[in-house]
This record gives sequence, structure tokens and C-alpha cells, in this order.
Amino acid sequence: MGVLGEAWTWLATAGHWVGDGGVWHRLQEHVTVSATALLIACAIALPVAFFLGHLGRGGAVAINISNVGRAVPVFAVLALFMVSPLRNSGSVPTVIALVLFAVPPLLTNAYVGMAEVDRAVVEAARGMGMSGWQLFLRVELPLAHPLVMTGLRSASVQVVATATIAAMVGQGGLGRIITAGFNTYNTPQVVAGALLVALLALLVEGALLLLDRLIGPAAARRAPAAGAPAAPARKDPAAQDPARKDPARTTA
Repeated sequence: MGVLGEAWTWLATAGHWVGDGGVWHRLQEHVTVSATALLIACAIALPVAFFLGHLGRGGAVAINISNVGRAVPVFAVLALFMVSPLRNSGSVPTVIALVLFAVPPLLTNAYVGMAEVDRAVVEAARGMGMSGWQLFLRVELPLAHPLVMTGLRSASVQVVATATIAAMVGQGGLGRIITAGFNTYNTPQVVAGALLVALLALLVEGALLLLDRLIGPAAARRAPAAGAPAAPARKDPAAQDPARKDPARTTA
């Protein structure tokens, strides 16, 4: 039996899923930390990107700061937090490190999406009398939506995959399964932990794709507007022109 087969055997063992160190408990820790970090990152990055994109200013500064954030090693940031007073704050150091990791893709994609909205469309909407808020909600945001969602999916997958490093400094999450396998030279457990993280990342991306298709602007366009009048029934041309009922009368 290969390593993958032994990893499957490890996953299929019910005893590995229960208890404080079991898969379910580690999965709950992993999802909680990842979701918290992603929500905070969205609350920080998206308003800034939308505001700068709407104004069409400050984009170079925002993207450069974002690129600097990409260059900072997350593990180094987490290690620094663990030698600071934050080490006694539970998952706070991990959440802060993941927020710093998630902000760059969210900020860059949202700003670029807003900045690439056709200026002719924006000027036409402004010429129709739309206010700045209406312009943002009804024109800029729907057109920037694909890039915003791309950034959200990218950040989500990266956060879920990177949250495993929390185990390197003694925090919880699915990474603890991997580090426990390393400590006991249990290769199937290491592979099983890696498979669980990869599967969770794929599930998160798939859920975001499905959510986008269900409630995104494309779904709104496909659905009929609530309270909209029904389309008028198409009249039969023959009923309007009696001559068409009997072609012989037209040739007589």
C-alpha cells in the first residue's frame, strides 16, 4: 500500500476524527481563524479600494503598499507576534498575520476592477444625473464585480492554505495534524493533513463560485425584477389582418 493508501486509511479511521486533537476539532479551529481573518481583511481592503477606484486617485500608492505586504513572510510576522505580549492572546497573532497576507490580493483586484471600468460608461451615467453613490452601486461595482470576486477567491484560498503555519508556533488548526505527523515520523498522517487542507481550500473556492452565480449581478440580470409588469402577449398577425386567414382571398 502506498503513502496515499495509508493516508486514506488514516482518514478512514474514526478515532482520528474525534476528541480535542481530532480532525473535526482542528477543522473548526482552522475555519474559525481563516474566516475571521478574511472578514477583517475584507473590511479593511475593500472600502479603501472602492474609494480610491471611484476617485481614480491614489492607486499607485495602494498597489505599492499591497506589493510590499506580499513580500513580507507571514511566518516571520507570526514569529514576531509570538515573542511579543500578543503570544498570550490566543489566536490573535495568527489572525493578524493572515489579515496582512489577505489584504494585498483583495486591495489590488478591487482597485483594478474599479479603475478599469469604461470611463465613457461612467460619464454617460453621470450625464443621466446619477449621484456618486448611485454611480458606484449601479455602474462601477457591477462592472468591477468579476475582478473583486477573483481577488476574494484568491485571498480565501491563500488564507486557508497559509493558516497551517499557525501550528508551527503552537496554535490550532489542521496544521497541527501535519506537525504531529512530522514529530512522530508518521508520513501518512502528514499526507492526510495536507489533503484535508487542500480539500478545504477547494471547497471554499467552490462555495464562493456558487454563491457568485446565485446572487451576483449575472444572476440578478437573469431573474425577473420583482413587481415588473408582465411582457405583453404577442398578437396573432392573422387576427389583425382577416385576409391572412384565407390566402385565397388575397389572390382573388
